[in-house]
Amino acid sequence: MAPDGTDRIGMVRVLITGARGQLGSDLAALLPDAVALGHEELSITEPLAVERAFATFRPELVFNCAAYNAVDRAETDLGKPWAVNTLGPNTLAALSNRNGARLVHFSTNFVFAGDAVRPYSETSRPRPLSNYGRTKLDGERFVLGTSPDFLVIRSSGLFGVRGSQIKGGSFPERIIARARAGDPIRVVSDQRLNPTFTGHLARAALGYVEAGLTGVVHAVAEGCCGFNDLAREALRLAGIDAEVQEITTAELNAPAPRPLNGCLRSVRVEPLPPWREGLAEWWEGLGK
Repeated sequence: MAPDGTDRIGMVRVLITGARGQLGSDLAALLPDAVALGHEELSITEPLAVERAFATFRPELVFNCAAYNAVDRAETDLGKPWAVNTLGPNTLAALSNRNGARLVHFSTNFVFAGDAVRPYSETSRPRPLSNYGRTKLDGERFVLGTSPDFLVIRSSGLFGVRGSQIKGGSFPERIIARARAGDPIRVVSDQRLNPTFTGHLARAALGYVEAGLTGVVHAVAEGCCGFNDLAREALRLAGIDAEVQEITTAELNAPAPRPLNGCLRSVRVEPLPPWREGLAEWWEGLGK
């Protein structure tokens, strides 16, 4: 059996929502027999459509990768993030519970305020600053409030080969594109995070399911860095000599407040491979 549990999980009926995104596409690649549906095929904001999907595919295991993560837009477009990040997980949780399926739901470091000195663990108290963070935390609470046997996986700074559709690509992808276009590269230096490769997170998630983990788990790359460090490493891999102009979060003046310390750690599982390894694997995957 594969160490990530793909052989065992491949024996059950699996449904992946949000399967055209960064994480969902990596999970779908690991589970070729899964029913992998993107937003266009199944919107988790439509309860009747989700109910039909359960009736049609009869999943025994559900991975919810669907999310509204346009953090700044979520400050004014209040309905959509609530529908996707809160109502959708509630619907999936209720139907999974009713049909005897296990649910794995993915969440974010934005559920924390980011004012702590150390990285946040699973036992840390959430206190989101933004509407995006609040809707994600409410989604978590619906999932675990429905069944303690469900699993919520929080991560940080995701980047994948497919790229984020709502953001126009992953962060390192956008940095490289700006540099190639000759545009100025202004990056905040006072926000720290664990940049996490979705290929590593997808494999880890399968391992957690195989191990029978429930509740909340923090799954992030080993090591924290600033967005400026991540940008410079992406440019180095791309062989681009470009200046990274460091700015503060205050100078960025974004509509949504961000956690300055967005670093997570786990008291339950080992960290994923170091973020530089993940970035190198991401770059190699882009070439392929």
